[in-house]
Amino acid sequence: MKTSFLALIVSSLVWLSLPPTAPVEWQSDTTHDFGDLERGTPVTYVFSFKNLSGDSLYIDNVRTACGCTSPEWEDVRVAPDSMGHIYIEYDAEDTGYFNKWIKVYFNGYRKAEKLFIEGWVEE
Repeated sequence: MKTSFLALIVSSLVWLSLPPTAPVEWQSDTTHDFGDLERGTPVTYVFSFKNLSGDSLYIDNVRTACGCTSPEWEDVRVAPDSMGHIYIEYDAEDTGYFNKWIKVYFNGYRKAEKLFIEGWVEE
């Protein structure tokens, strides 16, 4: 009984000490549907966000599901109430349906913001 109570307290403290998700508001859906694409023809989409915090934010890192998805972002601090952008290029090599994730990490926040791209690749 004491062990489970102690474990509950420790897990609660760990959860409370984790920083919250980044205080951004995505200006579009977090999923973009490219629709029908031609194989071997790269396409790009820009995800935009607004900084809702009282401090400057910057994109610390962006990770993608595979090598066919390439991120590019501005290496600048985004002031409060200002906009930032992430450019995602998808270069389809395989035909058929795809659904890829993109994880965006902001300074001072451990939990990534998740974005998705999807579509259908034809020959």
